[in-house]
Amino acid sequence: MALVGKKFPNITVDAISHMGDNLRINVLEEAVNNKKKVVLFWYPKDFTFVCPTELHAFQAALGEFEKRNTMVIGASCDTNEVHFAWLNTPKNNGGIEGVTYPLLADTTRNLAAALDILDAEWVYNEDLNDEILEGSNVTFRATYLIDEDGKVFHESVNDMPLGRNVNEYIRLIDAYTHVQTKGEVCPANWEEGKDAMSADRNSTAAYLASH
Repeated sequence: MALVGKKFPNITVDAISHMGDNLRINVLEEAVNNKKKVVLFWYPKDFTFVCPTELHAFQAALGEFEKRNTMVIGASCDTNEVHFAWLNTPKNNGGIEGVTYPLLADTTRNLAAALDILDAEWVYNEDLNDEILEGSNVTFRATYLIDEDGKVFHESVNDMPLGRNVNEYIRLIDAYTHVQTKGEVCPANWEEGKDAMSADRNSTAAYLASH
């Protein structure tokens, strides 16, 4: 189910701060009430392998997101207690010590299910004469960019082994902000400072002729 162009689901989820404070976060409300963009990234599990590299990569870029009036929120289906244990595990031991943005703890999987990003499928079991859940029931590496009105303007989902490129989300935020402020559209491989276009045939033709 594609969410691009739609409001992000209005669901409140348990979360934890890097200081260990238990929180309740509604991503839609965070965007709208704070008039900020939000990058929400989901990862499968705490204490795993690709995941800490991504959490540290988002932390390293946190200043760039903040410059762009953008909040960063991580998310998985682990509990707050497991999140906090991982936050207190040193980087050189596979931990995420030093990460300062909040982490959602979607243990109910209400939000993950609404987003349809769980590795899970109900299948019929003849022996039980009932349906059972197959799959890991944790999330794929899904990423959502949400604007100040709570609208999703980008979503992407990676399979478990594939880490993300954090710089691409910065580029997409720059492009969307350019559209918001300049009213132009952004062509392929656009980056801040490069030429954009008007949304008409002549502008496209002129752009293609000069690139």
